Amino acid sequence: MTVSAHSSFTQLQSKGLHASYVRTLKSPGGVLEMLEVAQPAGDMSRPALPDIVLYEDILGNGRVRSDLGGGRFDVTSRKGLLNLAAPNFATTAVMEESHQVRSLTFPLAHWQGVLDEATDGRFSFDTCFNYGRVFDSSPIRSALRNLWGLCKDEGAPSRLWMRAAGCEILAELSRLGGAPFAPARGGLAPWAERRCLEMMRARLSQDISLDELAAEARLSPFHFARMFKQSIGVPPRVYLTQLRMEKTCQLLETTDLSVTEIAQEVGYSSNQVLARVFIKHQRMSPTEYRRAVRDQVRFAASR
Repeated sequence: MTVSAHSSFTQLQSKGLHASYVRTLKSPGGVLEMLEVAQPAGDMSRPALPDIVLYEDILGNGRVRSDLGGGRFDVTSRKGLLNLAAPNFATTAVMEESHQVRSLTFPLAHWQGVLDEATDGRFSFDTCFNYGRVFDSSPIRSALRNLWGLCKDEGAPSRLWMRAAGCEILAELSRLGGAPFAPARGGLAPWAERRCLEMMRARLSQDISLDELAAEARLSPFHFARMFKQSIGVPPRVYLTQLRMEKTCQLLETTDLSVTEIAQEVGYSSNQVLARVFIKHQRMSPTEYRRAVRDQVRFAASR
């Protein structure tokens, strides 16, 4: 096994020989690490690293000869196809044409416990995933599209988004590998639901994590995410956005706070980020919303 001077796939890509090929790097909290690279044809082999790496081909139509931990393969890839590299395996990859790839890295230190919990201790890195096989998956591509969309809107997804997306993707990878995660156990207990919702409202301005919410409910992050959705009807990350939009509307209607101040109150890094998210949900900007609400109030008062 070739030993790497770098401790992670992201560090190797961003500081190694191929660092100049990196176009985008997102690593909020180290929970998941997102990379987009544009590389010329050539040998892109790498040493063994303690990460699971999911690749998505952005351009397609390139021939790849590789071994990512599941045996050698020689294919012409297509746009949107996926493959998975095994942890602690020195991968080989020779690209015959220039290519553009997005990768999602799962550091084992953050995910080993989640995987063990999700499979009731039956998880094995050797058997639970299909490494190296080129495949397609609508649920995984949808999750990746959402994550990259959030990067465009918010700069970097929150820790809550990243952990939840990681659980969702790993569950689908395990299902495809023939080792599905343990079934959900029903919804949250009433006391757990109440405390978690209170915590989300009280810490709306903070980058609250899935792990913190799960600890409040005395559950693992994986089981908490699934049970929360059964109880509330939407995942925690979606519910948190709904709370932020509700609070934004309330502040726009009842205060003279600037949009920048409101963004800070509801947990967004800037007024531009808040505006992008708000427009998606309300089909108008925060300023337009405030004006429309106040126009309605003035009209009602004049009658």
